[in-house]
Amino acid sequence: MKHEFDSELAEWATTLPVSDLADVDAARTIMANLVAGLARPVDVSTLTVDDRTTTATAENPAVPVRVYRPTADPPPAGFAALLYIHGGGFVMGSVDTEHAGAAQLARELGIVVVSVEYGLAPEHPFPAGIEDCYQALCWLHEQTDELGVDRGRVGVFGQSAGGGLAAGLALLARDRGGPALCLQFLGIPELDDRLDTPSMRAFVDTPLWNRPNAELSWQYYLGESTGDVSPYAAPARATDLRGLPPAYVSTMEFDPLRDEGIIYALRMLEAGVSVELHQFPGTFHGSGVIATASVSKRQHVEQMEVLRRRLHVDRP
Repeated sequence: MKHEFDSELAEWATTLPVSDLADVDAARTIMANLVAGLARPVDVSTLTVDDRTTTATAENPAVPVRVYRPTADPPPAGFAALLYIHGGGFVMGSVDTEHAGAAQLARELGIVVVSVEYGLAPEHPFPAGIEDCYQALCWLHEQTDELGVDRGRVGVFGQSAGGGLAAGLALLARDRGGPALCLQFLGIPELDDRLDTPSMRAFVDTPLWNRPNAELSWQYYLGESTGDVSPYAAPARATDLRGLPPAYVSTMEFDPLRDEGIIYALRMLEAGVSVELHQFPGTFHGSGVIATASVSKRQHVEQMEVLRRRLHVDRP
C-alpha cells in the first residue's frame, strides 16, 4: 500500500528495521539495536540517577525502577514528577532502551522521573505489567518526602504500549482510590485488543508497527485468559471514563493505532475529562525517533509544553 509520508520521513520508512513479534527474542534485539543506533549522548550531569526497587507486597514482588532526580534543591512546593512507562508492544523495551527519553524529561523540565521496569509478556502476561506500574505509582507517592516531590503534581507518561498502560493505570488508580494523577500523557497509545478500527484494518505494512504485530502483541499480553477482557488491559473497553485525570493524546496518520487513540480521546471528552488531542500528519508509529524531521521537532516542542503546563513547571 502506498502511504503519503511526510517528505522528511519517507526516506526513513524503507530503511527502518522490520521486527516480527513471531520471534520475540529477535524482536527485542532489533528494538534494542535500533535505539542504540539512533541514540545520542545522554546528558545526566544535572541529575542523580539511581536504580531502586519498590517495596514487595504479599501479592506482588518488588518492581525495579530507575529514578532521575535533579541535583538542584527542590523548589518550595517540591518537584513535579512523572511515572514513565516505556513502550514496546507489551513484549519489548526496558528502562535502558528508554534511558535517554526519561533523562531528557527530567533534565529539561527539572522534575523527578521514575521509569518502571514492568514485567514483559509473554513471560509475564496481564495483569503483571499493569500491577507493576500501579505498585511503582504507589511507591512514588510513598517516597515523595525523600524525593522532594509535590504529590499534587504527579503524572503518568507513556507511549505506544506504555501509553496503553498509562491509560489503564489511570483507570486502575481511580477505581482503587489510589494515588492521584494530575495528567495522563498518552502518546500513540495501544488501547484496543479488538483490532477493528479502520486504521487497524488498513495499515498492515507500515513501518515499526502494523496489524500483524498488533495481533501478536495482544495475544502475548492477554495470555491464556478467557472471557471478558479487562479495561485495565484494554482501556478502550472501559464503559465509564468519568473522573479520570486530564489527558493528552497524540496519534500518527499512518499508524494502525491511530483511530483507537482518537476514539478514546473523544470518549473521555464526552465523559467530562479535559483532553488535548493532536493527530500529526504524514507520520507513522514511532516516527518521532527521526528527531531531525520538522514534524518530530513539533511533536517534541508540544510534548514539553503540555508537560510544563499540566505539571505546573516554570520555564527555565
